[in-house]
Amino acid sequence: MAEDHTIFLPGSGKQFNHLKAKVSLENKDILIIGSNSEKIAQMFLSAEVNVVTIILDEYDSFLKARYLLKNKGKISVRLMDSIGTDFNNAVFDIVYAQASISSKMRNKIIKEIKRILKPDGILNVGEITSLKSSPPKFVDDIWESGNISPLNSYDIKKYYEERKFEVVDTLDLSEHLKDFYLESKKLLFNNIESLSENEKAYYKKLLKRMSHESNAYLKLGGKDYMGFTSIIVRRIS
Repeated sequence: MAEDHTIFLPGSGKQFNHLKAKVSLENKDILIIGSNSEKIAQMFLSAEVNVVTIILDEYDSFLKARYLLKNKGKISVRLMDSIGTDFNNAVFDIVYAQASISSKMRNKIIKEIKRILKPDGILNVGEITSLKSSPPKFVDDIWESGNISPLNSYDIKKYYEERKFEVVDTLDLSEHLKDFYLESKKLLFNNIESLSENEKAYYKKLLKRMSHESNAYLKLGGKDYMGFTSIIVRRIS
């Protein structure tokens, strides 16, 4: 599948392609955690899954997703906290999170994901990573302002294995962050005037944050410290 730069997430379409290459998606029940996942949800539908559920904990993101997916019958969007969902135990075959759980709440989110995953269910996480153990202050400031708590790039497998997951595969997508920042910023600038007032308010906040991050990444040397990894794991207990 070709890269799709309309996905305003680190990894763009490459994380989904990683999952699709390693795991059968057909007839699976899918949960997606996090905003800007509308295109990802449609990519899952194209892979002939059963149903796709997106959960969001921010009201503006919830309204945007509901609007963009209003005619997609097999995709539902719910306003829900990812550390304490309303789902029963063991209901999803696959949980997908792209740059959405790399926060200080990660441990609680992972615990909840294990509860709602079926036995042998698959979790695919796009983790924002720290490439060096002591990043400079401007990188720490970016992560702090974005409520990001990155794992060290060399600790990702260990983190999930300690939580009783079997690692299926990992893929380092750090080198694609430059493309993400360049392309996403350009697309947001080019399309901002065609949006409704509500959409403008939402995307202007996103644009302001991304402009700050991209400048730090592209001009201040953030590429030496900021990484992104797709990890696919299986629930084993």
